[in-house]
Amino acid sequence: MNHTKHFVRYATLLSVTLVFLFASAAFAGPPLICRPFDIGNAKSLPFQGPDWSSVPASYDASRLVADTMSLLQPDTPVIVRMETIRRATIYARENREIADALLHRLRARVIALKDKERRDPEALAAFFDLGYLVETYRQAAWISEHASKAYWSFKQADPKDLDGYALVTKAISRGGGPEMEFAAALITFDLGYVGRDKKHTAFEEHVQKALAGAKEGSLLAKNLETHFGSQIKTLRTKALAEKQ
Repeated sequence: MNHTKHFVRYATLLSVTLVFLFASAAFAGPPLICRPFDIGNAKSLPFQGPDWSSVPASYDASRLVADTMSLLQPDTPVIVRMETIRRATIYARENREIADALLHRLRARVIALKDKERRDPEALAAFFDLGYLVETYRQAAWISEHASKAYWSFKQADPKDLDGYALVTKAISRGGGPEMEFAAALITFDLGYVGRDKKHTAFEEHVQKALAGAKEGSLLAKNLETHFGSQIKTLRTKALAEKQ
């Protein structure tokens, strides 16, 4: 009887492992770019959808840096920040100069923090925004290099001198909250896009913390379901198997 129980537990955990191994292949495109975030009625850069890259051609890209910075205020909700950065990355995909200018502005905002140990909303926003943009650019550069279709072409370079994930986790450690855990989960979801050795345990931990802080019906809960619905079910199956 015990042997049967252990076999079932082993088989369940094996199936969970296989799901995570093949999750990347099933995800259509870079996680930070390919699927819009639900921001409700919040204000962001113009977007017409439904395709991930459907930004209006009428938008004046010369305004992108100023418009993006004005939207990324300390009190802007995290998921709105994520969608704004996603859209900004798409708008700047054909203009390396504008893309670099946005990265420079966000980097300058972090440098301007005299006390790097600050935990106020302004400091958290500075660390998070720079880190999230870095990882978004990294995924854009990765897909441009590895996909043959122009559909996935981006001019952004990989900011190799910056560790965006470390900046995001720094913001989390100073009170960033479950929405930032969701962002970190997206960053660690696909090891290929991340470009560094990371274990799936990091992804699992971030998802679990995001789930724990997601109130029913909240934008966080909706986005978790949209982006990680099948993975969440898998994690719950794993948790049940480990209890047996």
